[in-house]
Amino acid sequence: MSNEFRLAAGGRIDRDRALRFHFDGQEYEGFEGDTLASALLANGVHQVTTSIKHGRPRGIVAAGAEEPNALVQIDEPFPEPMLTATTVELRDGLVASGLPGQGRLASEPDPARYDATHAHCDVLVVGAGPAGLAAALSAARSGARVIIADSGTEFGGQLLGNDDELAGKPAASWIQRVVDELAATPEVTVLPRTTVFGHYDHNYLLALEHKGEDSYVRQRTWHIRAREVVLATGAHERPLVFPGNDRPGTMLAGSARTYLHRYGVLPGKRAVVLTTNDSAYAAAIDLHDAGVEIAAVVDVRPVVSTVWASRCVERGITIRSGSAVIGTSGTDRVTGATVQQRGEDSTAELDCDLLLVSGGWNPAVHLHSQSRGTLRYSTEIGAFVPDRSGHGVRSIGSAAGVFATVDCLRTGSEAGSDAARDAGFVADFAEVPSAAAPPVLAPEPTWLLTGACEDEQFVDLARDSTVADVRKAVGAGMDSVEHIKRFTTIGTAHDQGKTSGILSSGVIARLLGVELAEVGATTFRPPYTPVAFAALAGRDRGDLYDPIRVTAMHDWHVEQGTPFEDVGQWKRPWYYPQPGEDMHAAVLRECEAVRTGVGMQDVSTLGKIDVQGPDSAEFLDLVYTNKMSTLKVGRIRYGLMCTADGMVFDDGTVMRTGENQYLLSTTSGGAAGVLEWLEDWLQTEWPHLRVHLTSVTEQWATIALAGPRSREVLERASSGIALDTESFPFMAFHDGIVAGRQARVCRISFSGELAFEINVPRWYGREVWEALHDAGTPFGITPYGTETMHVLRAEKGFPIVGQDTDGTVTPHDLGMSWAVSKKKDDFLGMRSFARADTARTDRKHLVGLLPPADSPVVPEGSQLVERGELPAPPVPMLGHVTSSYRSAALGRPFALALVKSGRDRIGQTIYSHVGDRLVPVEITEPVFYDKEGARRDG
Repeated sequence: MSNEFRLAAGGRIDRDRALRFHFDGQEYEGFEGDTLASALLANGVHQVTTSIKHGRPRGIVAAGAEEPNALVQIDEPFPEPMLTATTVELRDGLVASGLPGQGRLASEPDPARYDATHAHCDVLVVGAGPAGLAAALSAARSGARVIIADSGTEFGGQLLGNDDELAGKPAASWIQRVVDELAATPEVTVLPRTTVFGHYDHNYLLALEHKGEDSYVRQRTWHIRAREVVLATGAHERPLVFPGNDRPGTMLAGSARTYLHRYGVLPGKRAVVLTTNDSAYAAAIDLHDAGVEIAAVVDVRPVVSTVWASRCVERGITIRSGSAVIGTSGTDRVTGATVQQRGEDSTAELDCDLLLVSGGWNPAVHLHSQSRGTLRYSTEIGAFVPDRSGHGVRSIGSAAGVFATVDCLRTGSEAGSDAARDAGFVADFAEVPSAAAPPVLAPEPTWLLTGACEDEQFVDLARDSTVADVRKAVGAGMDSVEHIKRFTTIGTAHDQGKTSGILSSGVIARLLGVELAEVGATTFRPPYTPVAFAALAGRDRGDLYDPIRVTAMHDWHVEQGTPFEDVGQWKRPWYYPQPGEDMHAAVLRECEAVRTGVGMQDVSTLGKIDVQGPDSAEFLDLVYTNKMSTLKVGRIRYGLMCTADGMVFDDGTVMRTGENQYLLSTTSGGAAGVLEWLEDWLQTEWPHLRVHLTSVTEQWATIALAGPRSREVLERASSGIALDTESFPFMAFHDGIVAGRQARVCRISFSGELAFEINVPRWYGREVWEALHDAGTPFGITPYGTETMHVLRAEKGFPIVGQDTDGTVTPHDLGMSWAVSKKKDDFLGMRSFARADTARTDRKHLVGLLPPADSPVVPEGSQLVERGELPAPPVPMLGHVTSSYRSAALGRPFALALVKSGRDRIGQTIYSHVGDRLVPVEITEPVFYDKEGARRDG
């Protein structure tokens, strides 16, 4: 069976380069330049799969991206599901199989690389058929930057699938001259194998370039921004609806012609051609001349074209005008067609192994519609065509409903010239070759050929949806094409209704008894063709998708066997276990060390934003709830940020380092969001403010020394810094030398103990860390991680934004009214504090919880209820636990929680779930340890 249906000559394949491949376990041979579909047809294989719902055999229908049936699974060289055989380039060693329903994802990582690139151009031409090539040529000769993209492996479009001549010569010679000129023009980018799949606002388009399996990069996504766009996207031939129209061997007439001229393949030996228009006659004649017996051309029109009729007569081809195919026979492949003359009851059975169908042509208006262009129904061609276009967008050639080659060339040349002029260039029309233009008889728009056997008349082959399904939707009262689409799933498969969309509108119109223009078309959305997630991700995979960020001291932490906690993108030391310790024991030890001696923590991950400019103070007063303009140089102030609705967004400190310079700190996970937030307000609401923001988080390594003996450790490692309380008060900073390096030292405490934060340039981080660790060895210095930090701060009632808040919490809910200025005229969130909702007395407040001393730790997130016995649901909830730990200092478990009217309930007992029982918890103030703050100064 090897290449039984391949012509000995002709086509654009390389017969000197044979390729071996497997399909459904059988080995076959094809040639360089084949698609999987053309190679299968050359070997006599029509059926490639079975339908998704009914399990009916299905074959190859089309020759391009509009293929509704021939979904295949690629197994080698790398597993890929849901690919159309018509767009899979054949390669040696390819292993594939038919795809009845769902595919299989690869179990191993994809070894291929995917990439992305950005490009700007004056004129983007989408499609490289005759119209697109003519447009690109006109635009390129003006000197404009031009990109021309086409999904085919080579340029030429419809000209590659026929034997048309241009200026008396084969069209291929003109194509090659144009391609050579475009490729040689410096300002032109030529992109074959590239499908433009999305058209967005302001002429921003996305395209997917297939680089081929042998390329280092398999696929590349192009982000293109164009001044002018010329859409030469062509048209899709549509099928017709009749019983048994899904049998393998039923194919679009234009596709059969493409297989003949482009691949040298005869899709069958004896064909019946069913048409509503002139285009199928060319297919019938070309196939006849290549050796295919044409049983008949069945034309639904009562009158046929005299030009085509005479050519058929010359070849002895029978024409049955005013007739239709009303059924087919065969099991795995069509073996016959039932033909009926209009107005007659008798039928004729025509033997065939190939049924070619042409119901007319639908302009590919997908990108036009995506660009917010409108459509109108053309009664002349029985299809929707572009009407009003978006700014800088033109549709030409078949995409505009113009099908003659000579007209495609003309409209293309004119559009390319016009686009270049609108982009600011001096442009003339490029000369185009002459082409034959035979007279065209008007088509007869037809959708449904018979009313019989509606459950075997398939409207959408990909979804197995029939006329019966559409009738059911109409019977349910639906008359909107969008509603019927969702009820029947027509147009929602991989092909997005390229062959079924307008067909379904025609069937709906027929069943409702209205005009098709009244029914309309469904919405065209990107992507135009399926795009792999890997292509959209590009290089942003693994660590590049979500980069892992580590501090300067990271390797030291690793050497201690430290487990890490993910905080945003940062790897932060979680705790430092000693031999035989679990996390619980390690955290209790670390907490005790900080409370009684000295501990050290890597806090380099805290966000740091440098703010400079003469209006910096005014800007910070607007974004913080408290006043920052009164902060003195050399001092630090705690600050809260709120969103416009008054809810806590982030917190941190503000350090005034100069008259017009500040350094902000933020939470580790919120740094990027805070910078984006500040830039958004600065650029959109207050652009008059002279302020510059710079992230400096990774420029500094920061080490916290905390505990009653922290001053002694720092004294051993520093010089030039007076560390006594009078010289170095709380919330101040001094510059000096630490471990021989220039450092900025701050008196800040997140533990409630005497504490210092030492900031040095990042590249000195580990060096200074190790020096401080050595200096603290006589005092039993203990490194501590994020879990210990959480326990220490919770003992002091310090909230963590994002853990003790959830986007519905105000500063007043946290008991932090002191951080909300009453002296400022305005700041973000200020007016929201006056709303009735934010002033309610029954809002949830941050409070402390004390369960029994011998009970386990209350799980974070636990809901809190009024009584110890649950009533029948729904159960009213008072709030939930936000932070919960066991305390070494308290010798018991404790928690923080958001509780309805919490501050008014202090001293009351409520209940929380622990395991399968309710545990009583006493509501307390949120500060559990050193309520007077006496330990802060040592």
